[in-house]
Amino acid sequence: MPSSLEGRLVVAISSRALFDFEEENQVFEQTDDRAYMDLQLQRLELPAPPGVAFSLVKKLLAFNQTGAAGVEVVILSRNDPVSGMRVFRSAQHYGLNIQRGSFTRGQPPWRYLKPLHANLFLSAHLSDVRAALDAGVPAAQVYPHAAHASDAHPNEVRIAFDGDAVLFSDEAERVFQSQGLNAFQQHEKDKATQPLSDGPFKPLLVALHRLQTEATSTMRIRTALVTARSAPAHERAIRTLMQWNIQVDEAMFLGGLPKGEFLREFEPDFFFDDQTGHIESAARHVPAGHVASGVQNTRLPED
Repeated sequence: MPSSLEGRLVVAISSRALFDFEEENQVFEQTDDRAYMDLQLQRLELPAPPGVAFSLVKKLLAFNQTGAAGVEVVILSRNDPVSGMRVFRSAQHYGLNIQRGSFTRGQPPWRYLKPLHANLFLSAHLSDVRAALDAGVPAAQVYPHAAHASDAHPNEVRIAFDGDAVLFSDEAERVFQSQGLNAFQQHEKDKATQPLSDGPFKPLLVALHRLQTEATSTMRIRTALVTARSAPAHERAIRTLMQWNIQVDEAMFLGGLPKGEFLREFEPDFFFDDQTGHIESAARHVPAGHVASGVQNTRLPED
């Protein structure tokens, strides 16, 4: 096992995002952490069912099978260390080469993201996601009851991103919220050649782009921009990506149409958006995570 994660795409993930621990979590919520730990210990030999982000993790780790070893997945969990044994055993059962993890027994684990140099953090806890985003780490709250990924593309990691407040800053979204659609369209038309500032998920897109250079005939990455923008506001988004020297494979400018059915057709392993309404629409069809950043989330209550 290498002693450094430098140059790797590092995904930190909670146990509830990787595995379906909803039944066990219900025990925790109705009783206490001791009953939860006892239940996990009783089920130590029983592999946990795959969770919402399982497909994403499994496919990313498959890049390491080519010999490049470009991906590291680390468990970062509020679970206790005893319950952590079941997490690692479940990973081993499914052939997931996950060797590192931190288990904090109820304490916020996000503080370990910095020494990990994490490119992505997935958790069911909104407060941890917010703290990670504040620390500059791309992070999303997983919806544990979201649909699981399709198995139609076993050799392709498919990831879909919203634009404003996710890949890009929320500059344009603020105009829309304060002045309306017409002002937003004019603002973006006037600034079409001026790249948008970086959003919280640009570092992940850059890391995926770097990993894509290691794609082989057996494993590759396909990305999509899925945005409520429409022409003429589309041009600034495309030009921003061009300025970053990054290409996405697909771009959907939906002009406010519900995103869920379009995502169902794209079949991503994960979709990231800053608006809960879009996530709820998507989660009926695909794995989805809420990026609690930007103007839309400034007054969202804590979980």
